[in-house]
Amino acid sequence: MQHPCRLLILALFLLLLPACSQERPAEQKSTIDSSLAALKTALDSFASKDLLRHTRILASDEYEGRAPGTRGEELTVKYLTEQFQKLGLKPGNPDGSYVHKVPLAGFTPTPQASFVSGGQLLHLQPKTDYVAVCRRYIPEVKVENSDIVFVGYGVVAPEYGWDDYKGADVKGKTIVMLINDPAVPDASDPSKLDEKMFKGRAMTYYGRWTYKYEIATEKGAAAAIIIHETGPAGYPFEVVSGSWGGENFDLRRPDRNMSHIAVESWISLDTTRKLLKMGGQDFDSLKKAAASKDFKPAPLKAKANFVVKNKLREVDSQNVIARLEGADPALKNEVVVYSAHWDHLGKDEKLTGDQIFNGALDNASGVASLLELAEAYTRLKTPPKRSVLFLSVTAEEKGLLGAKHYAENPLYPLAKTLANINMDGVNQWGRTKDIVVVGLGNSTLDDVLEEAARTQGRRLQPDAEPEKGFYYRSDHFEFAKQGVPALYPDSGIDYIGKSAEYSQQKRDEYTNKDYHKVSDEIKPDWDLSGAVEDLQLLFLTGYRVAEAEKFPAWKPGTEFKARREAMLKTSN
Repeated sequence: MQHPCRLLILALFLLLLPACSQERPAEQKSTIDSSLAALKTALDSFASKDLLRHTRILASDEYEGRAPGTRGEELTVKYLTEQFQKLGLKPGNPDGSYVHKVPLAGFTPTPQASFVSGGQLLHLQPKTDYVAVCRRYIPEVKVENSDIVFVGYGVVAPEYGWDDYKGADVKGKTIVMLINDPAVPDASDPSKLDEKMFKGRAMTYYGRWTYKYEIATEKGAAAAIIIHETGPAGYPFEVVSGSWGGENFDLRRPDRNMSHIAVESWISLDTTRKLLKMGGQDFDSLKKAAASKDFKPAPLKAKANFVVKNKLREVDSQNVIARLEGADPALKNEVVVYSAHWDHLGKDEKLTGDQIFNGALDNASGVASLLELAEAYTRLKTPPKRSVLFLSVTAEEKGLLGAKHYAENPLYPLAKTLANINMDGVNQWGRTKDIVVVGLGNSTLDDVLEEAARTQGRRLQPDAEPEKGFYYRSDHFEFAKQGVPALYPDSGIDYIGKSAEYSQQKRDEYTNKDYHKVSDEIKPDWDLSGAVEDLQLLFLTGYRVAEAEKFPAWKPGTEFKARREAMLKTSN
């Protein structure tokens, strides 16, 4: 049980922290009772200049975009290991090292694709009209003269009474499906989505591309194609081609990944319209029909042909992990995990001019935050009762693979892992009156963060763009899938001294101009004062969880609650 004196000290600390106001200094130094000097020193250690210094190094051209299996990985792993050692943190791997090996299968596709319909042949241009990959660890795969079937959103969701397949046999066929969840209109107001179906605007896992390929594999399809639409996706087609058009990775499995569907593909909306027009069909009509439970798979009067040649290599990539040992001998085997992915997209020598995807915001800034949190914990005179892990994972950009490998092969039992707090990008535009939680309401971690936020006079906000499915797009999700309560904070949206439109303008600007592009570099106008305050909150949240009497828990109605409860019951 938690010592009552510690509880009292922590409560006094939270009350004594100064409130947030527009007049406070850009990087507020907490003024608290001298008896809490150790905690004050930790909070005061966060600094914009240090965040910027780490980010600048990791996002430099020397690191070549930090792609797994490259010189960039070697430099990144070396840098992180050295930083953890300088801080005096213990190796996070029980084998005495700072690394957790992640066996990856690297495959660089050279695809060819064409459609035949109405006596017409449509050749597709890679990266412009489509991308196609084969995750099987084999040199070549072919899909020839395959019937194409439109399966709506490609969703089977019994809890919503939804089945886009309706028993149709799609074995050996090429299925085409819409991006995101079924967009079911509200019967009382068709201009809005039905909140009772697939959480309305908010994306569920059924809307993720990973789910769509998983269900296509389960149904025995030969190839699966997702129709890309920039609006519903939340990013342009260039993000897809940039992410999947070069070398890709998956975890290396004993079956050479033959359980995967043969071809995973995306096509542009313009290409889709051309395909449908060849067969005398209309995209808008099919999309409208797909928004109903009554939708049935629709043959497209067309055939698909794919050839994907793979350049293969085995890559032993690495997560980097350090540990601050807990102070309580009875509880130090229980852990709180902070995470941030170190990888980005590497370099593309086919590009003219700038070839390096530096990934300054995504996610050199998140790794810099991880290092800052690690330093703050080392400033504590007495560590928290439980141990704290600082985990920087590989291959997030390739499908959350480093986090997935850790969650499936944890170095510390997940039943003794209290929480994961994940950082993917920081607030680079200044201080805010709020902090956004992606997936707000999922777990009691929100309550801990909310109490900490009140000490800065700030409030919690839900994700402003739930339709983009951010909760399923970063490393915390792999912990959540296994049942571990996971917190995914994002930048606030109510900027001090800025207009109400400022946040959305800056987000749109980043998404359209920098996200997964070579231009994601440190900008002259970056203001990391808000990031510093966010990190202070994440420090307080993790510290309180590591000190608390009870484990955090999923809230009723979340899809991860049953798994967590079963895990804890089995472990007792």
